[in-house]
Amino acid sequence: MVIETSRFTGFRPEAIDFLVELAQNNDRAWFQPRKGDYERLLKEPMEAFVAALAERLDAHRLPLRADPKTSIFRIYRDTRFAKDKSPYKTHLGASFPWVEQRDVDVAISHTEHANGAYFHLQPGENFAGGGMWQATKPRLDAFRQAILDDERRVHAALEDPAFLAEWGPVNSHESLKRVPPGFPADHPMADQARWKDIVFGRRLSDDEVYSRELPEILATAYAAATPVFRFLAGLDG
Repeated sequence: MVIETSRFTGFRPEAIDFLVELAQNNDRAWFQPRKGDYERLLKEPMEAFVAALAERLDAHRLPLRADPKTSIFRIYRDTRFAKDKSPYKTHLGASFPWVEQRDVDVAISHTEHANGAYFHLQPGENFAGGGMWQATKPRLDAFRQAILDDERRVHAALEDPAFLAEWGPVNSHESLKRVPPGFPADHPMADQARWKDIVFGRRLSDDEVYSRELPEILATAYAAATPVFRFLAGLDG
């Protein structure tokens, strides 16, 4: 089914209210009678948002792949190995991988933790961001080697003025306790060498989330992050 991008008119406050209630009633007995509300308030608007974002990314000539069929994470939690058996996530998310060669059919996996952008819808926690979350060891090794080979190039990519103005500094959710073996402990970027991921993000206001202009707002913001995306893409080898 082709989704018309004109359908996206912004997320409604009722969508956030639904997620608040879901957090308070996270069980199938509550959700199943309200599945139609979930699809109307969240699933369908998210699909329309991603379709509209794809158009705006194309307009900005950004090789971020936004596809309503593959970008959106499922609302259902994988509880097979989890102590928490709550069946549903209390947020909605979508990822947009950076794909340099658009004419190549690249398999997209949400678990790959590859370079790309992200959108997150959650009561009080609406945000957008990007980078490499939980980067693989080869990519982290390549990042550390890039620091050693050309520190100025790394600074230029991660501290681009337009990027910093839009997103603030690149950071990491988690770091090693010590500098990795072989990396000089007294290096000026020793703290960055300890990073386990290379990410950036910012909160989204209610006005942004409820606006029909959200796809353009995010496309413009992601465009400002182009130096970071391109630098990270180079770590793929």
